[in-house]
Amino acid sequence: MRRILLTAVLAVGLLSGAVSAHAAGVRVFVQHKVTDYATWRKAYDSFDATRKKLGVTAQAVYRMADDPNNVVVTHDFASLEKAKAFAASPELKAAMEKAGVAGEPMIWITMKADK
Repeated sequence: MRRILLTAVLAVGLLSGAVSAHAAGVRVFVQHKVTDYATWRKAYDSFDATRKKLGVTAQAVYRMADDPNNVVVTHDFASLEKAKAFAASPELKAAMEKAGVAGEPMIWITMKADK
């Protein structure tokens, strides 16, 4: 089972500014190893319509500088409920398995902090 961490981000930091946050300020960070980035990327891109159906309003993909098969993905949502539903969705789990995600991903659901 994927581990979900609910976190209120209290400072400007963790990849802030990398992708403009949706007005609601809900962003999901997913970090995982993949067996082959090219295979994973093809599966990730083919999941775009489903991502949108599940409430993703914006996304970005990053690769660790020292390990290109270690991927960090951000997804923005209009609400915390949509973000939680996405993280727990069977569609996401199946897509990750098909894409070659190795091991258990780390998933953080964050909310933009007020000043």
